Amino acid sequence: MEVIIQSSPERSAALAAKMVARLVREKPDAVLGLPTGGTPVPLYAELVRLHREEKLDFAKVRTFNLDEYVGLASDNASSYHAFMRGHLFDHINVQAKNIHIPDGMAKDISAACNAYEEAIRKTGGIDMQLLGIGTDGHIGFNEPSSSLSSRTRLKTLTDKTMHFNQSHFAPGQKVPRYAITMGVGTIMDAKQCVLLASGSAKASVVQQMIEGPVTAMVPASVLQMHPRTTIILDDDAAKSLRLKDYYRFVYGNKPDWQRCE
Repeated sequence: MEVIIQSSPERSAALAAKMVARLVREKPDAVLGLPTGGTPVPLYAELVRLHREEKLDFAKVRTFNLDEYVGLASDNASSYHAFMRGHLFDHINVQAKNIHIPDGMAKDISAACNAYEEAIRKTGGIDMQLLGIGTDGHIGFNEPSSSLSSRTRLKTLTDKTMHFNQSHFAPGQKVPRYAITMGVGTIMDAKQCVLLASGSAKASVVQQMIEGPVTAMVPASVLQMHPRTTIILDDDAAKSLRLKDYYRFVYGNKPDWQRCE
């Protein structure tokens, strides 16, 4: 696990975007795993800029989103389908046939989850999985106590997650109790994972994820076991790390060929 500390969320997003851009330029048909929420918004804005100003080409890129609410149609303004269109897909040249997001309206959720797993396998697997982290340590909608070998499935959201996500819904609109999410095991199958976290509200769980034990009660902690994971933090999210000075030293003294920049 590589830990990189940046001075701001914008610098973190720019660094992550450079990593994505390098992959896409080296492998034009790369498979990207994509998150939603507030954390990746600056990252997506930077990818849009790279596409417009530096001609970063997404024509052959395949994408798989982490999750979607059950009961929300793709045209619902609070759906993750709508989120991705608004923040990324409508602004780059990704092909609609190459976009995959769980179907929140699936009649047979179990079959839809199995089909999602099969679709990932048919592409050869996810090359880079982008992630955020919840204040309780969840990745995707894998809430605390989720199996660390789980696959794409239906999950019941905690009251804490529902309360936190309420701001993304219109007044009077309830956050759905259920969601379809890639499993922890599905995420761990990705060839590379890149997790971003920013803000002091994430500091405690970031410390648990990086320096605490691997536990299902902090699902993101399983990334300690991934062979190629990069954690990109701003100063506020990194403030509780016991070894933050060491992480800064390691990254600051990497040889040029090993750096992300």
